[in-house]
Amino acid sequence: MLVDDDHTTVSLLKRLLELDGFEVTVSPGGDGALDKVKETRPEVFLVDYHLADYEGTEFVQQVRALAGFAKTPIIMTSGLDHTEAAIAAGATEFLIKPFDPPHLVARLNALLETA
Repeated sequence: MLVDDDHTTVSLLKRLLELDGFEVTVSPGGDGALDKVKETRPEVFLVDYHLADYEGTEFVQQVRALAGFAKTPIIMTSGLDHTEAAIAAGATEFLIKPFDPPHLVARLNALLETA
């Protein structure tokens, strides 16, 4: 699941991930994102730190509180280094934008293999 409110970023990442064989669900954040999580049961998350309606850390905490998502891999991203806040909220990893697309795909695959 890709949770980001930047349409350009979402479009590029969705296409990249689909080309690498991922099935991508997209949400800009907000209350609807949690409903989508419950419906689609994602195996991995890529969450932007700054969302339009709240911080990505809030979303991560809400996902972690859902049954069955305590250990689901979550990568949080931002143009600024928010590693400590992301990890404290429950993210598995943090990547600073811009990141190398092959590195992102490799990290997602590695996290899925160990999940």
